[in-house]
Amino acid sequence: MSIYSPIYKHIDHVDDWGIVKRSVLKIHAAMPSITDQLGNSISLSETPGRIVSLVPSQTELLHNLGLKEEVIAITKFCVHPDSWFRTKERIGGTKTVNLAKIKSLNPDLVIANKEENVKEQIEAIQQISPVYISDVNTLEDAIEMIEDLGQLLNRDKEALLLIQTIQSEFNKLTITGQQLLKTAYIIWRDPYMLAGGDTFISHMLSYAGFINVFKHKERYPTVTIQQIAGSSCDVLMLSSEPYPFKQDHLNELKVLLPHTKIILVDGEMFSWYGSRLQLAPAYFLKLQQQLISKKLH
Repeated sequence: MSIYSPIYKHIDHVDDWGIVKRSVLKIHAAMPSITDQLGNSISLSETPGRIVSLVPSQTELLHNLGLKEEVIAITKFCVHPDSWFRTKERIGGTKTVNLAKIKSLNPDLVIANKEENVKEQIEAIQQISPVYISDVNTLEDAIEMIEDLGQLLNRDKEALLLIQTIQSEFNKLTITGQQLLKTAYIIWRDPYMLAGGDTFISHMLSYAGFINVFKHKERYPTVTIQQIAGSSCDVLMLSSEPYPFKQDHLNELKVLLPHTKIILVDGEMFSWYGSRLQLAPAYFLKLQQQLISKKLH
């Protein structure tokens, strides 16, 4: 039985004429508590109908789960889907949340992320509304998060279908040891910052056929040009987000690193852990064709 399946209770009563009549009262089964990825227990009395999302990749996920009416507000960085970006109420940035606006919206669920949002702001929001906080560092974490939100939002079937699609697409990725290319993945400029080994990005790099040469580093350390040159990476990736690297930046680095292959990559494919995951494997395969085949031949 779905956690939201209705229960019908029969109630007998006697009317003014002494006739026994039976009424049928439709009630909903109590929803079980869900534990988010930080271990917080979330108990809701009914299906959330006023949802605020503070995470771009999870906003897109909510759209894919069919929650058009339920999602009432998003951040200015929630660019997918475009229709929501243009029409939904905005409550600031992922790290600059407008607490007063959120309170005025009276949400019954806020969706946040440990890394993308600010701890103190989330703690303040928890005084306003229940908050589901994700903590995604692997594909398995992403699958768990999608399953959790499917249960919380009465979208179990939709979440399961999405999970099956994601897993099917990732199963198409076949990388042999000889194909692996050493890479560094740059996310920020001035100073240069890259993805360390304990990040979701690094996990996706391994699926895409790359070895993160800075996997011994944690989170997003700063790095110098000299360190990049000394890493002997085959490919230096410049992400489209959070810093929007462009061709001019690539050309600038090419002068400093003349012996390194440098490419621009779609950051959403490596760092978005919602429904965009179903598109990531095809993108990774394209990168393999462009880079690995050249190395082998």
